[in-house]
Amino acid sequence: MSTETTSPTSRPAHITRRSLALERQRDIYLSGISGKTPNLPLDLNKLEALAEKKMDREAFAYIRGGAGLGSTMTQNRQDFQSFRIIPRMLRDVSVRDTSTELFGMALDSPLLLSPIGVLEMAHKYGDLAVAQACRETRTPMIISNQASYPMEEICEVLGTSPRWFQLYWSKSNKLVESLVKRAQNCGCSAIVVTLDTTMLGWRMEDLDLGYLPFLRGKGIAQYVSDPIFQKLMDIPPAPDAVEPPRKINFSSIKTLFQQVSNYPGGFWETLKSQRSMKAVKTFINVYSRPSLTWEDLAFLRDITELPILLKGILHPEDAQMAIDYGMDGLLVSNHGGRQVDGSVSAIEMLPELVDAVAGRIPIVMDSGIRCGADVFKALAVGAQGVCLGRPYVYGLALEGAAGVQAVIHNLLSDFELNMGLAGCRNLEEINRDCLKTS
Repeated sequence: MSTETTSPTSRPAHITRRSLALERQRDIYLSGISGKTPNLPLDLNKLEALAEKKMDREAFAYIRGGAGLGSTMTQNRQDFQSFRIIPRMLRDVSVRDTSTELFGMALDSPLLLSPIGVLEMAHKYGDLAVAQACRETRTPMIISNQASYPMEEICEVLGTSPRWFQLYWSKSNKLVESLVKRAQNCGCSAIVVTLDTTMLGWRMEDLDLGYLPFLRGKGIAQYVSDPIFQKLMDIPPAPDAVEPPRKINFSSIKTLFQQVSNYPGGFWETLKSQRSMKAVKTFINVYSRPSLTWEDLAFLRDITELPILLKGILHPEDAQMAIDYGMDGLLVSNHGGRQVDGSVSAIEMLPELVDAVAGRIPIVMDSGIRCGADVFKALAVGAQGVCLGRPYVYGLALEGAAGVQAVIHNLLSDFELNMGLAGCRNLEEINRDCLKTS
């Protein structure tokens, strides 16, 4: 798997390349002779404990937290154990090929990075550092609608590396159209519409702290950099618009300072114009649209020819509806357990969704991926790709771009070795015959 930056539409001819996984494994063992061990633990679960020590309390709670009691996050992990790999022997797996294709993109592996907002809480350069890691590893980045940097700056760092854009459908269709057009102009090759966050879930860790980063002006860079959003800021608020409290104390002054600091432009000019406060108020009142229905998808289909994936689909009937309404793919997800406490897991529902779709559109899966075996199982069930979420944010918090890159390399090395040891030489050989279910 080459780490050189090449065109995302041309697959490197690397069928006979040496194994990245074996090289990484060898290098770690050889370094151990000199007493040097990896800076970050290879177990992605262990990254969380280290990241908690490095990150602010509010930032860690926002990234780690789930809905309610966190039962959906637990279920996401437990349900992978319902699928067990059946290794096959004597199949000559000396050469392994992890490459695949999605929507015309030739990819070195089936791994993508999930869209995660407000990455500035984990690292100063947030999305830019993640983009650097994606460029170096040729891993597709799904750019968050709630990014800390405008998509144009993120894509400049990505270079020719593949990227998709995650869309939160706001109350303004003009804003939706503007964001989609910007994504097209930035070279995004697909739009991922997140459907499961039309309202925020009951996230008790954030609520206990009374902390929502967007109210501090964080994670709204895609909005304040958008010309339509800037126009919305100048429209007088509706009578039922939400107004943040004006009580003046140390905490509210600190919040004001954060809002102004996070808004582009000079500090004193922004403070005087009150643009940062207007931006937060406008965001609060335009962010999500609970009234969204299947019929609204026609608007999105009309404004872009890019492939559209629906993120958050968990029911087979919804999968069929997606096809009926002209959608191009699914991202099977329960938002990492952040929205509905007690929800079914993504891996639990994946077989039913794969069967419902019957190969008519691609399926990508996220929520709960923590090791190479998880990747293998998701592909064996029928996904064409998998997304990694929280672990790469922990790598970002600990070592910036290098930390994200290490997390990607470790997961893919784990996956490649699992693939070979299970008797599979490429992704086409990974199927349900490779699994035993309980």
